[in-house]
Amino acid sequence: MKAFIEKEAQEKAKEIRLKADEEYEIEKASIVRSETAAIDSAYEQKLKKASLAQQITKSTIGNKTRLKVLAEKEKILDDIFEEAGKGLIELTSDKGKYKPILEGLIEEGLYAILEDTVTLRVRESDVDLAKEAAETAAKTFAEKAKFEVAVKIDDSNFLDAALAGGVVVVNKSGKIEVNNTLEERLKLLAEEALPGVRLELFGPSASRKFFD
Repeated sequence: MKAFIEKEAQEKAKEIRLKADEEYEIEKASIVRSETAAIDSAYEQKLKKASLAQQITKSTIGNKTRLKVLAEKEKILDDIFEEAGKGLIELTSDKGKYKPILEGLIEEGLYAILEDTVTLRVRESDVDLAKEAAETAAKTFAEKAKFEVAVKIDDSNFLDAALAGGVVVVNKSGKIEVNNTLEERLKLLAEEALPGVRLELFGPSASRKFFD
């Protein structure tokens, strides 16, 4: 009887041990799978974050580079028009070259206003030359417009001496002004010529899809 009980006990113990080992292996496999999945998920997230960070860095560098290139291009263009401005100052110092230009600027102002009386504002240093230029411009205007115009120089409100030159033409009431200073004309020219100058210097823009 004792031998039988011991045998039964041994078999039961063996059975329990085998079942425990089996459950242990199942639990271990489950834990390993769970941990592996967690590691894979964490790695994937880190990989995505690293990839995103790389893309952001690449984009940031690209944007900074583009901005730097644009800034350099704008500086070149600014230098060009700055040099043109200096050229205007040299031009007005030569009365022989400056006078016909001043005549043309005055005449344009007369056509813009189309009144029988106008006042000219010029630099104080240009008063004498402006009187001569105004006489010629008024004569040419009268021949084309078919009516006379009285042109006088404003001797109490001169243009800033720092300007390169040119004229501001004012109508009789003083409410209409035509700014034909050399600086204003250069500004208008720069706005009109800028696309062509940009194309000539730098070629077509890679980001531009449509052209006039």
